[in-house]
Amino acid sequence: MENPKIKHAGFLTGLILMFASMQAGAATYTLTVEPNYPPAQAQEVYKPLLSYLSKSTGQTFVLKIAPNYHVHWRDMRSKTKVDFTFEEAHFTDYRAKRQRMIPLVRVVEPTKYTLLISDEMAAGGAQGLIGHRITSMSSPSLGYLLLGEIYRNPIAQPEIKSFAANLKDGVEMIFAGESDGAMVPSYIADQYSNLQPAMVTRELPGRALSAHETVPVEVRNAVKNAMLKLHLDNNLYDVISELGTAKFVPTNAATYAGSESILSAAYGYAPPSYEKAANAAPAAAPAPAKKP
Repeated sequence: MENPKIKHAGFLTGLILMFASMQAGAATYTLTVEPNYPPAQAQEVYKPLLSYLSKSTGQTFVLKIAPNYHVHWRDMRSKTKVDFTFEEAHFTDYRAKRQRMIPLVRVVEPTKYTLLISDEMAAGGAQGLIGHRITSMSSPSLGYLLLGEIYRNPIAQPEIKSFAANLKDGVEMIFAGESDGAMVPSYIADQYSNLQPAMVTRELPGRALSAHETVPVEVRNAVKNAMLKLHLDNNLYDVISELGTAKFVPTNAATYAGSESILSAAYGYAPPSYEKAANAAPAAAPAPAKKP
């Protein structure tokens, strides 16, 4: 007859081995997002999403965020390693072309930015803001760069205050009388019916979640499937509402092709042809001159 103690010990050993096997198969991945919030606030905003992805995939996800757009752009240009990113179209295309990032899913809504103004400024529209204060996230945020498409004449522009700490700061500054306009994503502008849209920009593909090609295919697929199912569970409403979307849909690099051209107005931008030339092998040294 089998000893119960031995049987119990075998059962515990099996559990330990199974747990160890699960731990061995898990890894930690970073999710890099745009600095649309101060780092501490961003941790709170994205915490539900990180928890959801960790639970859904069996992996561990941690947030990686720069203190501001200048650092975000510097890190991007220097090819700082990333695992997953959640970014607007211009950054998504840039990384897909230069950093082997693979767009997996995007928010279903296209990206548009709205220039909001108070009722008092509404009569003049966007041109009425020339010489007045507009608040935006700093360059090369999409809102800041799209302002350049509205105000192309360098001597007929508003005063752009680019020190907003989050996407809603500019709106609050209008209410406080510290700004006359705010450049914000349209999904945020829609929350303020007491302000007027002076201008709505052209549409771009919505924000995308991308993965680096070194992330194992099975992990990429698990993340993609989890994001596509996010809107189906009512208990996860807080997760998706924080991201300002109704749901995620599949996407690919072709959807974003050409969007990086918006970055041409950003300091430090180099077109792909220039980057390829800079990375090419150095030319052979010239032959020594013949002696006379």
